[in-house]
Amino acid sequence: MSAQDRKQAIEAWKKRDVDAGIFAVRCAASGEAWISGWPDVDRVKNRIWFTLGQGAHPNRTLQAAWRAHGADAFTFEVLERLEPCDENWARDAQLKERAAFWRAQIAGIPL
Repeated sequence: MSAQDRKQAIEAWKKRDVDAGIFAVRCAASGEAWISGWPDVDRVKNRIWFTLGQGAHPNRTLQAAWRAHGADAFTFEVLERLEPCDENWARDAQLKERAAFWRAQIAGIPL
């Protein structure tokens, strides 16, 4: 790949459309679910699976379940995609709000 092609590829990657959203990581063996939000919901699964596989995920209960049940017991599900937002602070606030909503829904707690 030439330097010019590399530069164009980097620019295209920076300009790609990304969807912020809420996702769930579920363990079929235990019935547990971990809900969170991320600015690029289509690419966060790779990050999560990598850190879990390395034993370095910051969520200790998720990491313990991964160790106990193995990768095959887990699934990744996008629960909601957010409308595009130009301001990072507004997007982050919406991610927190919607993640709390989904946690309550999954736990069966009415809001």
